[in-house]
Amino acid sequence: MIRTCVGCGLRAAKRDLLRIVVDHTTAADAEIVADPAARSPGRGAYLHPSLDCLERARRRRAIPRALRVAGPLGDEALVTYLTARAEQDARRDGPAAVRRRAR
Repeated sequence: MIRTCVGCGLRAAKRDLLRIVVDHTTAADAEIVADPAARSPGRGAYLHPSLDCLERARRRRAIPRALRVAGPLGDEALVTYLTARAEQDARRDGPAAVRRRAR
């Protein structure tokens, strides 16, 4: 299945994107959370699992629009998830893979 990233607008396979949803369990504000298993209930949106695409989505105000939610949404949990995932990928790939991608 093909989905569109709310950050960069590129189309990609569903397995290459991260599903995000709104978590209403917090008492204060609704928060955007990662749904890597794509099983959480509710409306979801898809994002490349990178901080760059998240920043683009923030600038475009695309996430609240895609999730059809009014008002501000916190994204600290999503940033934490994406940062941890990037660190995990860097450890798994090692410094040689990072140099190969830089070329």
